[in-house]
Amino acid sequence: MNEKLILLEDINGLGKAGETVTVTPGYARNYLLPKKLALKASKGAVKQFEALKEKIEAKRLAEVEKMQALAAKIAELEITISMNVGEDEKLYGSVTSHNIADEIKKLGVEIDPHKLVLASPIKELGAFDVDIKLHPEVVAKARVWVVRA
Repeated sequence: MNEKLILLEDINGLGKAGETVTVTPGYARNYLLPKKLALKASKGAVKQFEALKEKIEAKRLAEVEKMQALAAKIAELEITISMNVGEDEKLYGSVTSHNIADEIKKLGVEIDPHKLVLASPIKELGAFDVDIKLHPEVVAKARVWVVRA
């Protein structure tokens, strides 16, 4: 039998803070409740959530503003990755999200490589636009130049 919970934080793929969701008992017991991401849905929990609602909304807005500032900073970066190339202008190997994240880190911004959205690894020279999903509501655009080493 599934459990009804009230989310205290936005959870990707499940819902936003304040929504009532139905999840499996194991997910609730082992993940959501111990990490204080949700409350069991009851009259008391609804009252408790109403008291926290303003705090949660303020926290969400602060997080979005922080991520928008980070996105603006990333958009200004000159990201250049040097790679060895063969005679036909093809790269030896490829540029992955980890390579790009490492290069961004060298420029002073810490990014989780899993947040970079690459359809496939880059295997040629040139300029590429890479999306970085910083937050469900904020996507940064980074320009990556792949040049001959």
